[in-house]
Amino acid sequence: MSKSKNLILGVDIGGTKIAAGLVDEKGEVLFAERTRMIARKSSDQGFQAIRDAIALILRHPRAKEARAIGVSVPGWIDAKRGVLLSATNLPCFRDFPLVQEIEKLYGLPARLGNDANVAALAEAVWGSGARYGNVFYLTLGTGIGTGMVVHHRIYQGRTGAAGEGGHMTINYQGPLCGCGKRGCIEMYASGTAIARRARERLSEPGANESRMLTIAHGNIEAVTAETVSKAATAGDPLAAQILEEAADHLGIWLGNIIDLLEPEIIVVGGGLARLLMSSLGRIRSRLETWAINPRQQEVPIVEARYGSQSALVGAAALWLPVAKLTARNAHRAVRRAKSSSARR
Repeated sequence: MSKSKNLILGVDIGGTKIAAGLVDEKGEVLFAERTRMIARKSSDQGFQAIRDAIALILRHPRAKEARAIGVSVPGWIDAKRGVLLSATNLPCFRDFPLVQEIEKLYGLPARLGNDANVAALAEAVWGSGARYGNVFYLTLGTGIGTGMVVHHRIYQGRTGAAGEGGHMTINYQGPLCGCGKRGCIEMYASGTAIARRARERLSEPGANESRMLTIAHGNIEAVTAETVSKAATAGDPLAAQILEEAADHLGIWLGNIIDLLEPEIIVVGGGLARLLMSSLGRIRSRLETWAINPRQQEVPIVEARYGSQSALVGAAALWLPVAKLTARNAHRAVRRAKSSSARR
């Protein structure tokens, strides 16, 4: 007896990697692969990297059961048209018709969503936030993304563009972010920021004894956030200090999030989730200063069930009935906003 087509092919496109996999209706990942993303060359090369990732999934015996494709990306999208408008960490794509290109190539219907928003949906429906009605999701990786889910629906805002918490400024005199603003939290606590800070500190006099250099084989430019994490675990004081700085900035930012939203739970995902969770005690101690909500310590901060796969599973969650309703409501909001502007 043939199996029904009840699987979704999820694709999570990041600044440095692409994760793809087959996801069933219960949110279980049956098969997944990771490949390198070509983010800073041409759009053709970027799209070829996506094709290469999907090709790895299509070789699986159950790939023929996939009834649709869900795609998650960082940055700004037009979900209705399936267009990736722009993304700081994906400069190869601007106004790129990603859904159209994928549907044309594979003959399956496709949907596009912001990575943090769809990851929030996956965690709220199937993951660590499934017992809660109001979930705030934080993804920590190359950049920082956020998503909010209320009663299993992504909070979209007036036109569907809400949720860019990674670009909240915590220091208006801070470093210039790729988004065009200064002092975004992404410039202090993302994987990119941690690696950049480490390279800056290693260039200072007296830093040549750091384990970070040993791990990077003496090449400062090869130092990554993972390098910093490994060195800190091995007892390197400079690496530990860099991570403490990142945790302190996250404490300031999360204090603001709790004061503004008071979510029932904060779920942390992304490739560096465990790195953040290892500093949770320090972050919570900073909340005493940076959150005025007297019950701020009662908000659980937990690791995502899916870890670095939250956005991959979330891409599949775009095909949930509730996700269809969320998308429809967002489209209505856009039409209402345009109509309101026309009347002014």
